[in-house]
Amino acid sequence: MKFKAEITIMPLKELLDPQGKAVLHGLHNLGFSKIESVRIGKHIHIEVDADSKSSAEAQVEDACKKLLANPVMESYSYEIEELMNV
Repeated sequence: MKFKAEITIMPLKELLDPQGKAVLHGLHNLGFSKIESVRIGKHIHIEVDADSKSSAEAQVEDACKKLLANPVMESYSYEIEELMNV
């Protein structure tokens, strides 16, 4: 079975986000003064071939821990759904 994983990786809330601060400053310069906060992260879409959803989740979790996210500086979350054969 094939599964689709949508992974969101964000800087930890305790850490500064210089890229987010730069975007916030740019937005304020463009007149978007009501925007109070910006945090910049990553969105990753992967497809996984697995026997079950739990097996796909285990693969995605392992990939996040070993490569996709830096747990010292980032948190991650993901959603997995089965791809239907078309």
